[in-house]
Parts: sequence; C-alpha cells; structure tokens
Amino acid sequence: MKVLMMHRNDGLSGGAQIQLKRLRQGLRAAGVDAGMLCRESRTDDAVLMPYRPWAERVLGAATRRLGLNDIHLLSSSAVARMPQVAAADLVDIHCLHSGTFSYLSLPALCAAKPVVFTFHDMWPITGHCHASLECRRWMSGCGACPHLDVEPAVRRDATAFEWRMKRSAYQRSDFTIVTPSRWLKDQVGASMLAGMPVHHIPHGVDPGVFTPLDKRACREALGLPLDGVILLCAIEYMNRPLKGAALMADALRHLGTTELRKATLVVFGRSDPSLIGSLPVPVVDLGYLEHDRMKALAYSAADVLINPSRAESFGLVALEGMACGLPVVAFDVGGIPELVRPGQTGYLAIPEDAASLASGVRAMLADPASARAQGTRAREVVETEFTLEKQVSRTLALYQNVMSSRDLRR
Repeated sequence: MKVLMMHRNDGLSGGAQIQLKRLRQGLRAAGVDAGMLCRESRTDDAVLMPYRPWAERVLGAATRRLGLNDIHLLSSSAVARMPQVAAADLVDIHCLHSGTFSYLSLPALCAAKPVVFTFHDMWPITGHCHASLECRRWMSGCGACPHLDVEPAVRRDATAFEWRMKRSAYQRSDFTIVTPSRWLKDQVGASMLAGMPVHHIPHGVDPGVFTPLDKRACREALGLPLDGVILLCAIEYMNRPLKGAALMADALRHLGTTELRKATLVVFGRSDPSLIGSLPVPVVDLGYLEHDRMKALAYSAADVLINPSRAESFGLVALEGMACGLPVVAFDVGGIPELVRPGQTGYLAIPEDAASLASGVRAMLADPASARAQGTRAREVVETEFTLEKQVSRTLALYQNVMSSRDLRR
C-alpha cells in the first residue's frame, strides 16, 4: 500500500505534526509505503507541494485583510495532478489550514484519489478557529465571532462566509473522517458535516519509549532535586492562551508557598520567563525537548502532571505522561476526560477555574500513595487502549475499507 500523508510540515513540532510523524513511522514498520506531502520539510523523503510565490504572496495579503485564510494558495489546484499523488493508493490529510492547502481544491483531490481526512482540531467545521471554546455558532453558520484571535487568527469577521465556502467544498468532496476522540466525533456530528462517515481512532504512543523509568536516576540525569515532589507541566508555547499557562500559574498561587514548600515545578517546551518568574515555587526549565526519549525521562522524573489546556481535541501530553506512570490534573474539556478519569488516572477540574485546578494538585500532594496508584492505573489504561500499535492497526483497516469502497463505486 502506498499512502501520502498531508500536513504543513513533516513533523517538526506541534501535537498534530508529532503524532502524524509517529503514525507514519508505525505504518512504515507495518510495511506501508507512507510518504509525506507538505509545504516545508527537514527530511529528504518528503514530497513538497507546488508553490506560486509571487501570486500567492499578493493574493494572500489581500485575502488576509478580508479575514480569509488559505484560499490564496492557488497552487493547491495542481496537487491532484502531481505524479506522486497519481502513484499513491490513498491520501490521508492531517491539516488543511495555516498555509497548507486551499480547501477550495479539496473536491479535485478527492476526485483523483481516495481521501481520509484526519481531524486534529475543530478547524474543519468552523469559520476560522481550531477551538471554539464556549461558542456554538459553528453549528449553524458562524458569524459574529467572539474569538477572532484564536488560531488561526483573522483580522476581520468573515467567518460566516468562510463557513459557507467550506460547506460548499465539502458537499462536492468524497472523503472519510477520522477523529482521535469521541468528543470530536460528536462535534462533527453536530456540524456542517453531519451525516458524513466518521471513524474514531485514538492516538497512540509506543509504550516501550514512553514508559516509567527509575525516578531517582531520571532526576539525577536531569539535575533535578532528588527529594520532594516534582510537578511537571509540558506546553509547547506558554504564551499561547489556549494552552492555559496563566491558569496554571493562578492555580499554583492559590496553593501558595506553604502547600508547595516541598515542591518543584519542572517545565518543558517554549516557556514564558515572565510568567515563570512570578510563581510561588522553584522552577526548572528544561527547554524544548524534541526527542521522545528525553520527554520520557522528564515525565518519569515527576510525580504529577499538570495539563492546564483550555481546549483539547485529544490530549497528547496527558497521554504521554500517563504512559510514563503519571497521574494527570487537567481541565474537563474536549477529549481530556477520555484519558483522565477522576480517581483512576487523575483529576478533572472545572474549565477556566484556577481554584479547581489547584484543588486537583492539592489532592495529589495530600495523598502521595493515591497519586502513585493513579499513575500506575494510568499506565495500564495506555497499554490497554492507547498504543501506537493499536492506532496503526485501526488505521490500516480503515485505509483498506476506504479503498475497497471506492473500487466498488467505480
């Protein structure tokens, strides 16, 4: 089987890109010729999409002023005619937005090849955003958007128009949807795509890479305190509001120096020095960790994972931490409750409520034995439900089904 997997880049950073890279590696290990179709690449084996620099820069400047993203990518219309696409058995789209591909060209791509569209966020069903927060206008057509600044941000409210253009493109396209969480599947069922085939395939991790390691040895290797409690927070960009770093900071301030007297906060990702400097707890910043085994080292050194995201379609950081035996304190949003199960694998806080998040951390600090037991259970849940092997197996079965159905309709 020969598959082309589409994203803006070939796995440099970001949860969706990282998980795509892992899935691709898993598919290759299973004998699938899984290639990458992208705009940017750091590898030699990726297929780059066509690009019309001058025309797309000029048109992009105009459409962005109008509040529209991505439709300026005129070269997307040539993707369906690429020889690499012609040679593929199937195209698996993992991202269309943020300068990847114009959704106006989706009908042509779907006419050329069987297409699976793997959703990593809400962008495909909204007028611009990848997380709607409390807004439900995407269910009926968007417009009067309360969150123009949510990525991919827009300068002007053209969300109703873009919503209609997406719907029109989808109505002329034949594709199968994959969602990593049941929550996102339910959102699709309430959207402009209601009635489209949707398959729930959870993300998975390699339990041999993300595995509980000797805590003391990990702390020594990372130069962390050998005694006391280590709280861990992994956020790719702390300055992105949706990731909830400010809510985590408020939660720690609710606890204060007395309750945190034996605690250290370890962070990794691209941190915010001003926010870190204001916390009532010693902080060790490990920086951006690109390699999975280094991440596993950091998770294994900790006692509790704080995952303060205000919106999550799945919760990859929570999954990684659970695989390494950590209980997770997180907000009850999106797909998080499918991983973080109260009293079993962690604590679910009231969304947007820093005091509630603090209560979860307090519960873990007050009962270390219970926290350890929940971490053990978290590892068991990952081994049973969320391995990369299971994700690859389910994905392969879906690919075969999609290609067979396409052949029958011809």
